[in-house]
Amino acid sequence: MIYIGSDHRGVDLKNKISSHLFSLQLKVELVGSIDNSRPSDYSDVAHELIGRMEEGDVGILICHTANGMSMTANKYSNIRAAICWGPEIAVLARQHNDANILCIPAGYIENDMKVYEMVDNFLHTEFEGGRHLTRVNKIK
Repeated sequence: MIYIGSDHRGVDLKNKISSHLFSLQLKVELVGSIDNSRPSDYSDVAHELIGRMEEGDVGILICHTANGMSMTANKYSNIRAAICWGPEIAVLARQHNDANILCIPAGYIENDMKVYEMVDNFLHTEFEGGRHLTRVNKIK
């Protein structure tokens, strides 16, 4: 399952990404704000999304800078949330860090095609393990 959550600042990007993933016939569940007219707290959205995730699921969290979402998500021992702003960073977050949540800074993403490529890369890249596993295990 792919969970996508946003605060009010990320609603428009969340809708674009979810439409893209639905068009690929992927299982997607939305959490958080449904419109950008009423403020919501990024931390509440991150907690809700993580509360729904099970082993093997991935998440996408979206707010203006992605910092608040990432900070909140990384408080959980089973979460490795990575702030990504481009397709290459998304690949490395998965390959080297075994990230299971992609945090996107909606206020700094200008190209829809770039964000779709970033999301697709994140979802289709596998963790390399090996020397990276040793490093990831030290996070705990």
